[in-house]
Amino acid sequence: MVRQPHLCAAVTLSLLFVTSTAWAQRESDLDDERRGKLKAISEHEETVMVPMRDGVRLATDVYRPKDAAEPLATVFWRTPYNFHQMGGTRLMMALESVERGYTFVIQNERGKFHSEGEWEILGFPRTDGYDTLTWIAEQPWSNGKVGTIGCSSSAEWQMALAATDHPAHAAMVPMAAGAGIGRVGEFYEQGNWYRGGTTQMFYLTWLYGVQNTQRPRFAEGTSDEDLVRLSKYFDLAPEMPEVKWQKKIWHLPVDEAMQEAAGPKGMYADFFARKPNDPAWYEGGLYHDNEDFGVPALWINSWYDVSIGPNLALYNHVRQNASDPAVRDAQYLVVAPTLHCRFFRPAYDLTVGERKMGNANFDYMGLIYRWFDTWMKTDDEAAKQAFAEETPKVQFYAMGANEWRSADAWPPKQAEPMTFYLDSDGGANSLFGNGRLTREVSEGEQSSDRFVYDPTVPVPSLGGGICCIGGTIEGGSFDQRPVEARADVLVYTSEPLAEALEVTGPVNVTLYVSSDAKDTDFMVKLIDVDPEGRAFNLDETMQRVRYREGYDKEVFMTEGEVYELSVSPMSTSNVFQPGHRIRVEVTSSNFPRVARNLNTGGPNHNESEPVIARNVVHHSKRFPSRIELSVVPGD
Repeated sequence: MVRQPHLCAAVTLSLLFVTSTAWAQRESDLDDERRGKLKAISEHEETVMVPMRDGVRLATDVYRPKDAAEPLATVFWRTPYNFHQMGGTRLMMALESVERGYTFVIQNERGKFHSEGEWEILGFPRTDGYDTLTWIAEQPWSNGKVGTIGCSSSAEWQMALAATDHPAHAAMVPMAAGAGIGRVGEFYEQGNWYRGGTTQMFYLTWLYGVQNTQRPRFAEGTSDEDLVRLSKYFDLAPEMPEVKWQKKIWHLPVDEAMQEAAGPKGMYADFFARKPNDPAWYEGGLYHDNEDFGVPALWINSWYDVSIGPNLALYNHVRQNASDPAVRDAQYLVVAPTLHCRFFRPAYDLTVGERKMGNANFDYMGLIYRWFDTWMKTDDEAAKQAFAEETPKVQFYAMGANEWRSADAWPPKQAEPMTFYLDSDGGANSLFGNGRLTREVSEGEQSSDRFVYDPTVPVPSLGGGICCIGGTIEGGSFDQRPVEARADVLVYTSEPLAEALEVTGPVNVTLYVSSDAKDTDFMVKLIDVDPEGRAFNLDETMQRVRYREGYDKEVFMTEGEVYELSVSPMSTSNVFQPGHRIRVEVTSSNFPRVARNLNTGGPNHNESEPVIARNVVHHSKRFPSRIELSVVPGD
């Protein structure tokens, strides 16, 4: 009974590989076509070395429409990745911008490829980003207005730039920008390094390919003319040795995993040693909620990305707290059912992981350039008003119903809390146990479920919101039954629903827990179970118990004591159809999505000897463990 889901998953992953290969070939063909078009319609200034305030020069390419009769607005893309051979979304955006009458500027961050200086994650947005906007605005081909755009690393620096409120920064389109958010509200993810105080593992694999700061460099003071010439000979892109991350990611201590993989020296181990509220997080390029925000923004995000929660929290923070009322009102949000930065792939018959999402196509490009046109090609207030009247503040994809919906706020104003309580007869262990979700709190006084968490055999990650993790996890929505077959996973399931139930908004979880360990983690998943029994993950979260009283201090457990644990919130939009069931999984590991808690009460990052934890989830009148859903009433 357990083997069949494994077989289905294997077949699905094989099909995903074939589909991805076909898509890669199609993209390659499209890139060739787009390069030809871009060359035909643009004037290209290659490797312009833009000076920063400290004299460091950043490599920058400029694409301007041929024979432009007047200065134009600029679309600006900034990246730590190699753009020597333009391709993919960057190339598509360059072509779209020039075709629509914009100058397109793309720049490498400090310390990357032909840009001088020393690299830092997010690329010094408050200085280098600010100085580049000043340079663009002063060029004879510029009308003085700049719109920033990008996905992932090319989006994450934009928030700190927006905090500086540069006069030329007219509009922004940050897509999948969570790793640029430090602290916002109750989220202390510090650029996705943490989730609920647990450490996310994708930085190991991402930094392996990006942190190539030990590199050949041209001599200091090489002339701009020589750098332009030399850039045609050398792209300075390293060829990193292939790493079998499925093996290397298990290495302990975790702060030596980069060294074990023979990766680049630098920030990885230093960052792993930081705690969630370390002062160093507030000294770099991350945006924090004690800063102002000065730019109209079109936020584009995904349900199956690394940090949808902080992204939504930041959208609300800006709408509520920006000092300029016009900026507060000029915040728009789109949330797609896709994986990280997959917005521009055809989605007429979308499958994310194993779950079919229907026709999720959306005219992102049309919306983006209507947005830029509104803010950068005119000062006409009537145009801004027209955009506001025809564009919902929030557009999101309701999974399950498989349709786009809109609202004036996030969550929709009509959303109401609905609570389900965890309950069992003392044996919620695995899919085959007796765990249940009920609308009424348990009448028992001592009801609980127990499981053993052994860090040497952690619960494996299966799908979810993840990216950039070296092929160790395929993101998205997968049938969770292979995971739920384990005895160290507690499974709580509702009765089949008589009517459709729309859950759109934050999902809050409160657990009452105890352990014989000083510290451990608790992981929670929200699941939609269809009538065939397939259990599709919607979102997942986790919480390190030592941070239950806040991220500015550590409080350890005493054996026998029961502690209330507010788990870092989840977010989703999903319609549970009639006959479907709501399910919650609880366990203590999700590897390699997040690093394993070794249960010692120690720092974890420099330890290699784990201990076994015997963990308990309590559910009773006295200890009402529960999940609170945001439910939108039906018509």
